[in-house]
Amino acid sequence: MSSNMKTPTAKKKQTAFRLDDDLLEKLKEKAERENRSLNNYVERVLMSVAYDKPNEITIAAMKEAMAGKGVGEALDLSKWDEFIASL
Repeated sequence: MSSNMKTPTAKKKQTAFRLDDDLLEKLKEKAERENRSLNNYVERVLMSVAYDKPNEITIAAMKEAMAGKGVGEALDLSKWDEFIASL
């Protein structure tokens, strides 16, 4: 399976960043609201920016869904960009 996103078993490397105090507090608040660790929250946000294009498997599944294959009726994905931006 070819994928752009890392799997949960992917090797991780510890790193450090300097962040503005206010930004760090906002990130901590958002992480807490989503019941996530700060590390997990920041990693998820960075992955959503770094891997903003769906991979080949996802694209194929989207095409199948839009064609109505495997579902009751075809899905309307005309507002896909708005949906992704809302995440």
